[in-house]
Amino acid sequence: MSSPLLRQLSGYGLTTAHILYRLPDHPFFLQTFIWQEYDLAPDFPELNQFLAFWRREIDGKLHSVRVAHKRLIGPAECRIAAAQFAYH
Repeated sequence: MSSPLLRQLSGYGLTTAHILYRLPDHPFFLQTFIWQEYDLAPDFPELNQFLAFWRREIDGKLHSVRVAHKRLIGPAECRIAAAQFAYH
């Protein structure tokens, strides 16, 4: 399932993670990294997989991760009309 539209129709939403990490050579300095992908809330399997990769492969230790999530495709809004007008 690689198409973004198919993922959204399957319940995925756009997830953005703001990652602060420590520089390996200067651990008192923090660097920013932004990650964005379609993911399933509230478990966030894609983000957790990426963070596991980070801990395993990247030298910079994670300081904090802030997550924002928005489903882009949702149920349609319906409102009942209070009146009906006919135009000729």
